[in-house]
Amino acid sequence: MALSRPVRAPEPVTDFRNAGSVCLWALIAALVSVPAEAQTQPTDPALTALIPDSAVADPQQWALDTDAAHHAPDPQSLPDVTWLDGHDGIAPVSGAAAGAIPGSAIPGLTIAWPDTFEVPPVELLSPDPDIADVASVTREAGAALDVAMPRGGWRGPLGADAVVRHAGPGIDLVFPHDTALPEMDDLLDRFDELSSLRTLGRGDDNLAQMSRRAQDDVGVLIQILRVYGYYDAEVSQNLVGLSAAAIAVQPSAPTVKAHGPTPPAATVRFEIVPGPRYPLAAIDLGDIARSPDQTALITAFALKTGDPANTETILAARGRLIDQLGHIGYAFAKVGDPALSVDHEALNADLALPVTTGGKYVFGQVTSSLPRFINARHLQRMARFRRGKTFDHRLVDDFRQAVLSTGIVGGVTIAPREVSPPTAAAPGIADLDVTLTKGPQHSVTAQIGQSSGQGFYVEGSWEDRNMFPPEGMVRVRGVLGTRDELAGLTFRRSNFLARDQAFTADLYAQVQNTDAYDAHTLSATASLSKQSTLIFQKRWAWSLEIEAIATRELAAGSAPGTPFTAYFIGALPMTLAYDGSNNLLDPVRGIRIAGTVSPAISIQDGPRSSYVMTQFDASAYQPVSKLVVLAGRVRLASISGTSIDNIAPSQRLYAGGGASIRGYAYQAVGPRDSSNNPLGGLSVSEFSLEARVRTGLFNGAFSVVPFLDGGMTGTTPTPTMRGAKFGAGIGVRYKTTFGPIRIDIGTPLNPYPHDSRIGVYIALGQAF
Repeated sequence: MALSRPVRAPEPVTDFRNAGSVCLWALIAALVSVPAEAQTQPTDPALTALIPDSAVADPQQWALDTDAAHHAPDPQSLPDVTWLDGHDGIAPVSGAAAGAIPGSAIPGLTIAWPDTFEVPPVELLSPDPDIADVASVTREAGAALDVAMPRGGWRGPLGADAVVRHAGPGIDLVFPHDTALPEMDDLLDRFDELSSLRTLGRGDDNLAQMSRRAQDDVGVLIQILRVYGYYDAEVSQNLVGLSAAAIAVQPSAPTVKAHGPTPPAATVRFEIVPGPRYPLAAIDLGDIARSPDQTALITAFALKTGDPANTETILAARGRLIDQLGHIGYAFAKVGDPALSVDHEALNADLALPVTTGGKYVFGQVTSSLPRFINARHLQRMARFRRGKTFDHRLVDDFRQAVLSTGIVGGVTIAPREVSPPTAAAPGIADLDVTLTKGPQHSVTAQIGQSSGQGFYVEGSWEDRNMFPPEGMVRVRGVLGTRDELAGLTFRRSNFLARDQAFTADLYAQVQNTDAYDAHTLSATASLSKQSTLIFQKRWAWSLEIEAIATRELAAGSAPGTPFTAYFIGALPMTLAYDGSNNLLDPVRGIRIAGTVSPAISIQDGPRSSYVMTQFDASAYQPVSKLVVLAGRVRLASISGTSIDNIAPSQRLYAGGGASIRGYAYQAVGPRDSSNNPLGGLSVSEFSLEARVRTGLFNGAFSVVPFLDGGMTGTTPTPTMRGAKFGAGIGVRYKTTFGPIRIDIGTPLNPYPHDSRIGVYIALGQAF
């Protein structure tokens, strides 16, 4: 090594070659040994003056040639040593302050010692909230991209030939191409009901929220598949169509979102491998194996080994078994919850259903908890069974409904009670204890109506439904209108002599002022009938009636001063009706047919006449779509046996009005006198057609009904359509719990002179 140095300085007075100075002098020697061409600044003269000639000739040898190197050190005299990390190893530094050697200890040293530097404290930067939020969203989304469960790891992704079923906007269920699930449609319906994504929304504005809901739906799909017997199903959930930029643009990072568009919504894709469907390997039905009705019960259960281990099917089979046990006499049978033991190795399941039959019984007596309110004898009339008949819980349920349908009972509990146990020779006996709770006994009703020809009216009534127990109802009724006034009193005994049979006595006084006649009438009727109720809609209904009428009447258009004619009428109306519709108040399917025959005797100021009135009504209802029902009706009526002059004007036949031919006034269709007043007739023929169209308004309660009506009143007993009148219009219906409210607006298509162009009809219930 060549070294160029200035004039040599005097020898230093202190020899720095000791163990504590080796590192320092080695550093100095290394500095001065740098080639001259590499030096950009002149060497400090004060520093070079300290360097001995031997150090310049051989710096490494000089640094090692010390007394300490030639003599072993005394361990007691060794100073404390602090080891410092260096680039080429670890070098010791000794001294009283090994960690900090002041620069003043080295004469001529102008370089500050590093430990004397004051390093300013480091200020930690606050994390950018936008970046932190985006990072969090990205991590959660990334964790949700692929979720594999449960057993054996995921086999996906599925290929391009996979079957894709859309479960909703942006939600796809994907199956292998060879998957055949008989329950596919039901699975989609269930997922639609239970899915968090479908119920709570996909959360397009929050990727993390959408991911969490999608993960919840993985568990939903697993549970649904297990219901159908797929106990090894695997489901993988991922997000499709989601770019990194879309992940970054999230509402949780408002600064980023403010400068960029809302990302496109991703599609949540559930890839499903159902796996094998587990069959039932064994079925244990408890006591049934020892029952004499084993065959009938197993047939009702209808599950056998080899059938799928479908939870719903098992529960349905349990319900059928309970029904059959109660139907054939096992009044106290107990059926526990099914237990399904799944064997994942054998890929099947065993079913155990604990059943205790308890023996067979027959019906005993019926008891009442409130005999003064409804006694046991009256309750027995409502039952479709008698003492000694094999116990049948279906008949008990029917009995419960019959008691509730009385309208005076608020609640009823019917419990079988063992009177005698079954033996090998005879079945047991079970009485039925009926526990009753009284319902409201009184009611007040009101009705308001308006129609062309009949005018405006208000009707009200008050009734006590059990004034004369059991089920002796009394009603007071009144009508006040522009053309009709009525006061009436009605007594009705329900379940009279037999179930659903009623005796009714009615007394009323009425004043009518119509376009056809004026009448002051007093009427008394008594009837025995079997009719439908709101709970029990009967296929067949009938009524037998005795009617006595005293009336004073004057035909419209009579000359001024013409006296009223008195009529005394006795009639025996008989009606038989068939109802094949699906609803009593608002039918949408089926037919109804009714026929009435009413022989009558009429006495008017001496002359006596007899005649027979017959009437036939039929209606049909047919849905043509989920929202549209077509409805039609026909009416034919006839009076035979006498001339029209011998029949009181109020007893003649008329057409026109809200329940007949809409668009025309009440009683306005038919023969008229010279003053254009209706005369009535001896026959009527009518028809009506409607399209009842449900809308989506008010949760589907609002409907629009276009209609066409037609018909004619004839002067002979034979119904005719000669000269028929037609009306058309549109109506609206608002469905309530007590029936539809009806508003119809009609217009006559071929009106009589001076007929109104518009007819308005407001009432409760359908037109027919």
